[in-house]
Amino acid sequence: MLKQSLQKSPFTPQFLVPAGHMPSFLSVGSASFAISKNNYSPLTEKPKKIQIPRRRGSAYGAKAVLTSSASTEKSTSVKAVITVLETVGGALTHLGLSRGLDDIADLLGKTLLIELAAAELDPDTGLEKPSIKSYARKTKKDDNEIYYESNFEIPEEFGEIGAILIENEHHKEMFVKKIVLHGFSGGPIDMTCNSWIHPKSDNSTKRIFFSNKSYLPSQTPTGLKSYRDRELRILRGDGQGERKTADRVYDYDVYNDLGDPDSNDDLARPVLGGAEHPYPRRCRTGRPRTKKDPLSETRSSSVYVPRDEAFSEVKQMTFSAKTIYSVVHALVPALETTIIDSDLGFPHFTAIDTLFDEGFELPDIPTTGFLNNIIPRLVRAITDTENKVLRFETPELIDRDKFAWFRDAEFARQTLAGINSCCIKLVTEWPMKSNLDPEVYGPAESAITKELVEQEIGGFLTLDEALKQKKLFVLDYHDVFLPYVNKVRELKGTTLYGSRTLFVLMPSGTLRPLAIELTRPPVDGSPQWKQVYVQCWDATGVWLWRLAKAHVLAHDSGYHQLVSHWLRTHCCMEPYIIATNRQLSAMHPVYRLLHPHLRYTMEINALAREALINANGIIESAFSPGKYSIELSSAAYDQLWRFDQEALPADLISRGMAVEDPNAPHGLKLTIEDYPYANDGLLLWDAIKQWVTDYVTYYYQEPSLVQSDSELQEWWKEIRTVGHGDKKDEPWWPELKTPDDLTGILTTIIWIASGHHAAVNFGQFDFGAYFPNRPTIARKNMPTENPRDAEKKQFLERPEEFLLDCFPSQVQATTVMAILDVLSNHSPDEEYIGEEIQSYWAEDKVINAAFERFSGRLKEIEGIIDGRNANTDFKNRAGAGVVPYELLKPYSEAGVTGKGVPNSISI
Repeated sequence: MLKQSLQKSPFTPQFLVPAGHMPSFLSVGSASFAISKNNYSPLTEKPKKIQIPRRRGSAYGAKAVLTSSASTEKSTSVKAVITVLETVGGALTHLGLSRGLDDIADLLGKTLLIELAAAELDPDTGLEKPSIKSYARKTKKDDNEIYYESNFEIPEEFGEIGAILIENEHHKEMFVKKIVLHGFSGGPIDMTCNSWIHPKSDNSTKRIFFSNKSYLPSQTPTGLKSYRDRELRILRGDGQGERKTADRVYDYDVYNDLGDPDSNDDLARPVLGGAEHPYPRRCRTGRPRTKKDPLSETRSSSVYVPRDEAFSEVKQMTFSAKTIYSVVHALVPALETTIIDSDLGFPHFTAIDTLFDEGFELPDIPTTGFLNNIIPRLVRAITDTENKVLRFETPELIDRDKFAWFRDAEFARQTLAGINSCCIKLVTEWPMKSNLDPEVYGPAESAITKELVEQEIGGFLTLDEALKQKKLFVLDYHDVFLPYVNKVRELKGTTLYGSRTLFVLMPSGTLRPLAIELTRPPVDGSPQWKQVYVQCWDATGVWLWRLAKAHVLAHDSGYHQLVSHWLRTHCCMEPYIIATNRQLSAMHPVYRLLHPHLRYTMEINALAREALINANGIIESAFSPGKYSIELSSAAYDQLWRFDQEALPADLISRGMAVEDPNAPHGLKLTIEDYPYANDGLLLWDAIKQWVTDYVTYYYQEPSLVQSDSELQEWWKEIRTVGHGDKKDEPWWPELKTPDDLTGILTTIIWIASGHHAAVNFGQFDFGAYFPNRPTIARKNMPTENPRDAEKKQFLERPEEFLLDCFPSQVQATTVMAILDVLSNHSPDEEYIGEEIQSYWAEDKVINAAFERFSGRLKEIEGIIDGRNANTDFKNRAGAGVVPYELLKPYSEAGVTGKGVPNSISI
């Protein structure tokens, strides 16, 4: 890198350029130097006028540096190598006239215009130094990388290079991976890009890339301050108009695009975000409003995300970019054609087994021909016979133990080591009570009594002893679900209850379910109905318990998908992504720390709005709350979500699953010692926190730097007051005044994007694809709640048939199985936490060393988790037929593996 303290040459040759004949830039050799009196500011449309000092004896007051070989001024010959990734999409669509024109541009060396920007202002004038320009020419191709080169002669007085500007003169966008400048005595200078560059014809604004050196706002080199500010203004946009594919604008909007009222009144959905339905904000698309509802936005076949948030082509091909959409529009119609009655359930349990053992034939229709391309590992085999045979992989749970789903011990174990292990909490008060209005919802007190608990415990503990010794735990879906029960029951083919499931901690360290309480609020003049079910030793009682458990599992599946998964990870992360790009410069160290953890999330969220959580999408069609599903997640956000309790230790403490103990590992004593989600999660949490602490301490060596960091303060303010604006007045928001404050906030965000999401996502197929283990919907009321004669007769004479009718229909089950396979799949280009250092930090010895410690610790954690899973003393994660708990193992190969913690929410 050129040194900052360069000596000026005692003699600077000059050109005298006649007035009226001054070019916009003067080419000398292979480099070009701006000398216009109207110095062009590359990131703004209007040229910025500057004063050029008039030298004595010069009639025109303009000069340019002569860099010919005859010059006595020292200069450095520099070669820029630009690496561009060849795009498959570009190769396929890059045909015709534009292809020919671009080939000519490559031949003439007119593909990319490269400008070098000085890091510092001119010390004499206080103005930006003219940038140095040169066209890059295509030189070679290696696999999928194309290389362009450009040569510069950089005068000594130019100083350090702080940024590079690029103008793409192709007719198609290009993905620029990196730029390397060769020729400096200190070695090459790398600039990481990893960005799409739109054609000049689409947008004349030049792209700017900063050097890999990070700067706080107050430390920004003088020559880069205006570039830093203008780039952020571009990313913020003006909040106007409909966003286009090539845009890079990050802005906020409410969730007003899930419904489609213009197509059907029944597809209208309330706006989520605002006083009535509080919700995080999404990325603004600016589409027109619907005709029937001026508050709602029209839907379209593709949803805008800023260009650099889109999937890579590797991800697009393996995920097919639209895999979820393809499942909806290719597989589901095929299933519905095969299964004439969409409400038809499975006739017997062996029919469920055939999905994995034999499969079933799909009709010979055009859509099925694409199944083997659109679904990564959905099926074990799609035969090439005339009729396609769809056959699912066997989930690991059933592969290890076919009857695991049937046992209460496994039901209880999965609350600690399944895919929704972040909901169980300690019972601290008795009797358990609702916080809902009893005038509306009926008596608040639970029907689970002291006598019933002590009877079920079996005499080895009294209720008071169980409470005092912290032995009672509950899955409580009462208050979140109960307000929606009567609404949901008006929908066809589904039902709902509020529920509580009580567990006791046994001396073995495992949980045993004691009682299930199901509640229906008052309706049509009838009072509240509630009933408690327990394990029984008579036939009728046994089947009632199984049915009650099916309802609870449907509640758990719905809450998991709508709250633990969608709301707490995907939905709540989007405001952090928007704010990070709007308020933190790409050269800000916090931006560079967070950037790997934001990858692909906005794209997968857009796909979810397109086909998963939209009106009549897969969630509404196959999960118990039906059309109220996402509205219910808004209620959960309103009642339960707190940023300060998204940190894993705080979450465990708030649920009574841990207490602070400075003498215990991680500073916490777990209420249940063998709690795999917490045990492994705390290992990962501590590793992330140490890495973030090292990083923050390096860049904020003075505590005052946090408060004086204008970008950082605006970032945190915007997250609280705009991105999560419906909760802006809550007192629990952490302050951002010290490096410790910043460390806590960043660790929480990174944990949610990596560890928490991995824990609730990648086990979905293995635990949920055999749907009796986790039915997503319950379609029939309990036979003890005002049964009709026919239902009562069916239950008493054919209880298995009654249970199967309560489970999802064949179409619902197979559709969900397909989606769970997609959602559980690791892409071949997955980036796992701590696996590879970001190129920004590679040359910084301090950050490099800190990252190496972080990466090494994660490899240790891999071994610790393997050891725990091999230890049969840990009965909640090891034993006969037990699926080991690997969801928080840091690394994984591609595919559906039930392990691996990616950097970001990438699926």
